Amino acid sequence: AGDGDCGHTHARAARAIQEWVRARPPPAAPAQLLSALADLLLEKMGGSSGVLYGLFLTAAARPLHNRDDLPAWADAMDAGIEAMQRYGGAAPGDRTMLDSLWAAAQALRALRSPSADPLQVLATAVQSAEAAAEATRHMEAGAGRASYISSAQLLQPDPGAVAAAAVLRAVLEGLRS
Repeated sequence: AGDGDCGHTHARAARAIQEWVRARPPPAAPAQLLSALADLLLEKMGGSSGVLYGLFLTAAARPLHNRDDLPAWADAMDAGIEAMQRYGGAAPGDRTMLDSLWAAAQALRALRSPSADPLQVLATAVQSAEAAAEATRHMEAGAGRASYISSAQLLQPDPGAVAAAAVLRAVLEGLRS
């Protein structure tokens, strides 16, 4: 969906996570897992994506300290997005990875309902993220790398938005299996 840089950055992150999981079992506690992933991505992923994912995961870990109920996961997503917006400067509609994550977060708010089916809520969140990624195809870039490129040349969906939706899809598929 771009010049390949975003894909290479995400592939580097995926390889680092695979090596990490092979070397030691990941922490079982959600807050510790997200914090460890944040550290790993900050160190190994590189680029602005690595920094933004690191910020996102660090902030998302906070609501999960001493909590592991479903509403805490919705709170974690909101906290991660807030950190990305505060430090990254983008907002929904700016044609960035935040578009996918924000759409997913709106769907994940259903986890605050006592009758929520977590896998169904996550599936809806993934579909929302994928639709939001596709919608970036027609957006004017307001932040991120694409904001330096003429809109006439932006013919594909935002690579970061596509990648964020793919990460969420992978989480869903992992939980289903």
